[in-house]
Amino acid sequence: GWAGEGPGAGGNNRHVCHAAARLEMGSLWEEFNRLGTEMIVTKAGRRMFPTFQVKLSGLDPLADYVLLMDFIPLDDKRYRYAFHSSSWLAAGRAEPAAPGRVHFHPDSPAKGAQWMRQIVSFDKLKLTNNLLDDNGHIILNSMHRYQPRFHVIFVDPRRDSERFAHQNFKSFSFPETQFMAVTAYQNHRITQLKIASNPFAKGFRDGDPEP
Repeated sequence: GWAGEGPGAGGNNRHVCHAAARLEMGSLWEEFNRLGTEMIVTKAGRRMFPTFQVKLSGLDPLADYVLLMDFIPLDDKRYRYAFHSSSWLAAGRAEPAAPGRVHFHPDSPAKGAQWMRQIVSFDKLKLTNNLLDDNGHIILNSMHRYQPRFHVIFVDPRRDSERFAHQNFKSFSFPETQFMAVTAYQNHRITQLKIASNPFAKGFRDGDPEP
């Protein structure tokens, strides 16, 4: 359904207080979440699948908004996958947090009317484990758990707008989008579900004719 707000939900400015976001492909996210979602991180950067997509409502059609995402650690643990029990086990304390980065939707800023007109897709966002990445990708530690967060920020035209920064945003967290960052899939059922449901994984499917 529509998430009116997530943890740390943000401001009371009239331009954002009614903002609502609905996670697209929710049933697919749920399916992955039941298995324990894994997202590949690579040195060059890898796109997320499922792609993070939302449908927005409640924005001021004439106001400008910036949309962005960040990723926060879910806990202070590092994990390993136990193949004999098909489960994740804590394996010590988390590594120092990677540099905190945000990913701006490339259409930002845009009018509320434009954002609400179609599904907002963060399909350009890439995850990397390269601490020295200079491509602007989101840097994550492998074998750590993360919660993606989505933020709607009203572009305040007032000259002293920084005074109101704490009022001018709204944040959304969807628990079903939590994932483990990995350099290779650990749970074979995640691999199967990714291949079965990702149109770009067509080449990996058994028995599919060559395109």
